[in-house]
Amino acid sequence: MKSDIQIAQESCMKPIAEIAEELGAKESEVELYGRYKAKLALTLWERLKGRPDGKLVLVTAITPTPAGEGKTTTTVGLGQALNLLDKKTIIALREPSLGPSFGVKGGAAGGGYSQVVPMEDINLHFTGDIHAITAAHNLLAALLDNHLHQGNELGIDPRRVVQKRVMDLNERALRNIVVGLGGKANGIPRESGFDISVASEVMACLCLAEDLMDLKERLARIVVAYTYDGSPVTARDLKAQGAMALLLKDAIKPNLVQTLENTPAFVHGGPFANIAHGANSVMASKMGLKLADILVTEAGFGADLGAEKFFDLVCPYAGFKPDATVLVATVRALKMHGGVAKAELSQPNLQAVEKGLENLEKHLENVKKFGVPLVVALNHFPTDTQEEVDLVLERCKALGVRATQSRVFAEGGKGGIELAKCLLEVLEQEKSNYRRLYDWQLPIKEKITTVAREVYGAAGVDFAKEAEGAIENYEKLGYGDLPVCVAKTQYSLSDDAAKLGRPHDFTVHVKEVRLSAGAGFVVVLMGNVMTMPGLPKKPAANEIDIDENGRITGLF
Repeated sequence: MKSDIQIAQESCMKPIAEIAEELGAKESEVELYGRYKAKLALTLWERLKGRPDGKLVLVTAITPTPAGEGKTTTTVGLGQALNLLDKKTIIALREPSLGPSFGVKGGAAGGGYSQVVPMEDINLHFTGDIHAITAAHNLLAALLDNHLHQGNELGIDPRRVVQKRVMDLNERALRNIVVGLGGKANGIPRESGFDISVASEVMACLCLAEDLMDLKERLARIVVAYTYDGSPVTARDLKAQGAMALLLKDAIKPNLVQTLENTPAFVHGGPFANIAHGANSVMASKMGLKLADILVTEAGFGADLGAEKFFDLVCPYAGFKPDATVLVATVRALKMHGGVAKAELSQPNLQAVEKGLENLEKHLENVKKFGVPLVVALNHFPTDTQEEVDLVLERCKALGVRATQSRVFAEGGKGGIELAKCLLEVLEQEKSNYRRLYDWQLPIKEKITTVAREVYGAAGVDFAKEAEGAIENYEKLGYGDLPVCVAKTQYSLSDDAAKLGRPHDFTVHVKEVRLSAGAGFVVVLMGNVMTMPGLPKKPAANEIDIDENGRITGLF
């Protein structure tokens, strides 16, 4: 079978100006980045504000495994299928980070015959949004260190600087560094480090912003350090927000591309779901809801991470009320959750599927807690047996959840027709009673504990002394009513990646708590999660190449 990149390179794309025109955008509202990429001007959003919204559908998944689930592929294929059924549909995805593209995960543009294109551009630099975020973040870091060097009028305690620097690559050697060495002319020596750009609070600010001025105000609220008396120092104190917003004036505009079947696709914003809030930009989703009958978006990783943050954090800030959720699973992944090694997943194993269904059931329970109707998409693999498929579908039926197979990887939109019909039935027949899991006014520890118990299934939460101290300080400073954004492993409902399936009687460990006052949430680091990933033993970069004709290979 052809590789993803071969399929993408052989696709027949429409000029993006034509896609934009079909959506109803004026020529003056479309800013071209070559023939097949564009940004949509914020003047389009101003013109659309009075229109009614279409239906909002969230795609999420079971706990991810190396076996593959195909959440993005399903999102793309479902959008294509809905358009085949004459439902004006737009999909909204996050922008891929170079870190995973050159690391272990690969790109994030879907797969098979359900991809967004131009796939190579999307996975490599795209329209430069993440680079702009990197520059804006590091400008703030530079202004902070310059303030320390130039006399420190604000009385910043160098030991309590919390603003790190970022880059959009995996680089474990930069997690912990010392800056300012080399004498008086080179600044104030202090410990620091790097995070990956998609974990930057600047990324979160951009993705949650309503418009450019809202973005500037969010940037101004970013806490970068504390004074000797414990008062927070913000980007506003450093007079940094104007220059930062200037660097992001184009990045905030949603990116428009298309799928292999010419379905419009917004690909904008890229916060990771295991270490950030994991959803594409509010601007892109709001624009899509005005332009389409149905907007299909996705949240990163499993429902315990991406979906929980979408429901508890993104929706309240954006004013979204999701109409339905599609939960993606595969027989292969269920087998892995049932204890089967990756090398043996092609062998039939009903017992392992039965055991692995515990993970699916937990995610179904989680989504139901938010009051949003459900559909299960069982992503097809050639090694699936009919008995295994029937077991999954029958279990969903017994649980009162609609479920159907999806063949969008191999067949594109036509392979998702049954899924699309199933979703349309849900949208027509079931009412969404969306609600948050917890009240933002609760104490921070109670909010963390609620998510851990209700979503992860934890028996308890252990707080490190440093984390408890940080929580107490944030509440004292007036940040106690912010929602929580948990950073933990994506590979388990727990904070231990080795605990597959549906673990029981476990405790999650809160190691660190960070304030993201600009974005508007408190980041909770559980277990051994890293905000700057490292490269694997055999990085994907080793297989990526380009020939003398500019043809890219090995990206997937």
